[in-house]
Amino acid sequence: MNVFTRIAEFLGIVVHLAADPVNLAILFGSVMLGIIFGAMPGLTSTLGVALLTALTYGMDTNLAMICLLAIYVGGTYGGSYASILINIPGTAAAAATALDGYPLACRGEGGRAIGLTTTASAIGTVISMLFVVSISPIISHFALQFTSFEFFLLAFFGILISGTLTSPDLVIKGWIAGFLGLFLACVGRDLLQFYPRYTFGITELDSGIEVVPVLIGAFGIPQIIQVLKDRFQIGETQKLQRIIPEVGTVVRNLPAIGRSALIGVGIGAVPGIGEDIAGWVSYGTAKNTSKHPETFGKGELKGVLASETANNACVGGAMIPLLNLGIPGSPPAAMLLGALMLHGVTPGPMITFEHPRFILEVAAILLLASMAMWCTGMLMAKQVVKVLRIPTQLFMPIIALLCVIGSYSLGLSVFNLYLMLPVGIVCYFLTEMGYPIAPLVIGVILGPMADENLRRALMVSQGSFMPVFQRPVSLILFIIIVWTVISQFRWFRNLKDRGVNLILNRKNSCEAVLEEDERGGK
Repeated sequence: MNVFTRIAEFLGIVVHLAADPVNLAILFGSVMLGIIFGAMPGLTSTLGVALLTALTYGMDTNLAMICLLAIYVGGTYGGSYASILINIPGTAAAAATALDGYPLACRGEGGRAIGLTTTASAIGTVISMLFVVSISPIISHFALQFTSFEFFLLAFFGILISGTLTSPDLVIKGWIAGFLGLFLACVGRDLLQFYPRYTFGITELDSGIEVVPVLIGAFGIPQIIQVLKDRFQIGETQKLQRIIPEVGTVVRNLPAIGRSALIGVGIGAVPGIGEDIAGWVSYGTAKNTSKHPETFGKGELKGVLASETANNACVGGAMIPLLNLGIPGSPPAAMLLGALMLHGVTPGPMITFEHPRFILEVAAILLLASMAMWCTGMLMAKQVVKVLRIPTQLFMPIIALLCVIGSYSLGLSVFNLYLMLPVGIVCYFLTEMGYPIAPLVIGVILGPMADENLRRALMVSQGSFMPVFQRPVSLILFIIIVWTVISQFRWFRNLKDRGVNLILNRKNSCEAVLEEDERGGK
């Protein structure tokens, strides 16, 4: 399929989806729900996607994807409201936004900041959608050359890098969380020989641990407990004036918005990192490249635009490894992976053959969701702000009920509730001890992929690992994994610092000798 044919098919899908009033109603409703989830401190887009995953079980796949992608986009954007107006990030993705957003609101420019961030967020999502359309065929073609060893190493790397980059203090905690998720994925009969593993005679575990109850328990229960324990007190919200952004301001900041969007797409494509990292990296880049870095943190508009553009562009970036490799690029993308499997769609290199139009449909939904987000953000900003005045504790019983309904509705099984609750309690204590939850979830998601492909590869190679070193792609992945592990050891970092210092000293010595020679020549 050439480029023009692909573009024509994409535009046809956009028109087809937009022409159906049901699709538009679900799209705007889900975006609005996502904005509320993002705006309320304690409620996140990850939790929103997790709850809707089970509730969309009986829906058509396209409608389910509209719901889930729309709440994902809306939730990522919605965190900016609380960050700007009350200096409490609604989501982790909007943490960097609060640094300059709240000072702007205190100066009476809260409406202007929200209008510009809404526009920048929509632009970031659209740019990321373009990358989904253009890069996906290349990655899919490349991934078709993968064997079982490559898929195992890719899944293992996804778990490892997620633990490395999301751990708040010690990297080992992220790895432990990831391998705990990997262990949970091994419960049940194995996929090749159907031998029961760690079932302890419980027949409900023969089919393995259901992903959705784990996802809801891992993100829902700890969030509920944390909010009720901390008792968030929402301060006085800043009043909003003009929201519609000035066209001139948007045009002047387009280069910075484009750069932030590229950062968001790139970080989103790395497995397991997420929108919060994208926001901070983009904010730091904007500050370091600014002619006036001292203005950042005091109400600098470019700081707000940088973080919000990047975290929304991260949504599309996370779709690239999710759809083409079956590797989620962020925690909400991990929820989406579980939802896709629930609807009979298996992401990976074969998706272009099994579902030829699916990637284009996802891109079309992202485009429409960005438009719906912009319209909703402009029209409903003042109304959404009123939601911030509602105590967060009032939402928690509703969220708890949705967690129960979401887990039970999957197969109408009470056992899912027995699974959700202990997983949630364990995840809460892990969070309190500084263990990240994202690697655990990604371990549960990628565990079957790693397990099945490793065993299949060893069966084909008769127990030999030599094919790993005989194929270029698997060798590169192996080297990256080894480098990721050893780079976290103190002795390696010290050795690297010594090497850098030695090179710099030699460079300075050479420059000094050359200067002496020049003086002698004169």
